[in-house]
Amino acid sequence: MSVLVTGGAGYIGSHMLMALLDAGEKAVALDNLSTGVRALVPDGATFFEGDAGDQDMLARIFKDHEITDVIHFAGSTLVPESIRHPLAYYANNTANTLMLLCACVEAKVSRFIFSSTASVYGTPDRVPISEQAPIVSITPYGASMAMSERILQDAAEAHGLSYVTLRYFNVAGADPEGRAGQVGKPTHLVKVAAQIAVGAREEKLQIFGNDYPTPDGTAIRDYVHVSDLAQAHLHALQYLRGGGASTTLNVGYGRGYSVYEVMEAFERVTGEALPNEPAPRRAGDPPQLIADNAAIRTLLDWRPRYDDLDFIVETAIEWERALGAKELQ
Repeated sequence: MSVLVTGGAGYIGSHMLMALLDAGEKAVALDNLSTGVRALVPDGATFFEGDAGDQDMLARIFKDHEITDVIHFAGSTLVPESIRHPLAYYANNTANTLMLLCACVEAKVSRFIFSSTASVYGTPDRVPISEQAPIVSITPYGASMAMSERILQDAAEAHGLSYVTLRYFNVAGADPEGRAGQVGKPTHLVKVAAQIAVGAREEKLQIFGNDYPTPDGTAIRDYVHVSDLAQAHLHALQYLRGGGASTTLNVGYGRGYSVYEVMEAFERVTGEALPNEPAPRRAGDPPQLIADNAAIRTLLDWRPRYDDLDFIVETAIEWERALGAKELQ
């Protein structure tokens, strides 16, 4: 019995593999390395290079490694990029998920955990956001993930597949032991700020909008540590193995921080202020995204270990410092 992790060489996928291996599971990673890094796949996990929608490869993996569970992270995740290249997002996120589910049904895979996103909620009417909030995606990224959620739901009802969909909010930080973290130059605030803090980026932090209807005018997000997110997926797997019914759950800490508050956390950790400058709002950025996490705490007994913004920032900074020596980028 093995667990397949798609996107296993990526930021969250690599942390998931470590969580599985630490729990004594047999883990298999699949990644096309378009954004993932082979060096992030931990020792002990079997690795295959390929697309999550490659049904021939999936059939071989399912058979040769007796895959009973799939945790699906592979996909494109940048909101601004999705607005510029919507068809690529529908192809990579929705079409590949469809092909993956076809392969799962053919191989009689029992359980499927889908790593979705709070972007499916669009601009919510109220916060914190519950799982019952309307799905009104305002970007191709959010829409592509919402479509995948619906495909998974329909496939599960028709073919007896058990699933948990986890809508995570703003994932950040790095493995506290320094084994993995985020690689590359994405647009996510904590990653960019950490690069600036350690000198990996010689530029000012751009504040994308300081006129939102929030207390300090900047956007508010619910930041969840990547290791806590991986543990949420592990709890979901254990829940399904215990006979739990298919469900959809938020993953967040239930409180938000503004851009300025994140900058203050960096100043507390480093002792230095981050150079910054105002910039126009980005399309597709809601004023606030904060999770109602009562359901996941109750149903999965999920208890975050790293619910501390300063700790999230500290682990992100330590990872950026380590990257200079590892040269993974």
